Amino acid sequence: MKHLTLIIHTNVQQAMADQLHSLDQVSGFTFSHAEGHGAEVDSDPFLSARDEVVGYTPRIRVDILLEDDDVALVLESLRKKIDGIEGQGIYWVTDVEQSGHL
Repeated sequence: MKHLTLIIHTNVQQAMADQLHSLDQVSGFTFSHAEGHGAEVDSDPFLSARDEVVGYTPRIRVDILLEDDDVALVLESLRKKIDGIEGQGIYWVTDVEQSGHL
């Protein structure tokens, strides 16, 4: 099992949710508020005047548990189906040793 983590700009949150809901490989996901701090903040075209003053980019963190073989398919689907996603996020994949319900 894999844990796919994406950090995306808030402007693609709804499109991300719609696409993830449409994928059979995704049984659920979690959105969390995140703040992007880094050199790219100065060149982010989606920053409001307030964001420029406080110095961070509004982001959403997306956490998804996937079967190993589904990661590439899900990533490819997100790249192809979400308009404006290019350049709007980063991702990483980690191994999950164990998961379950409490």
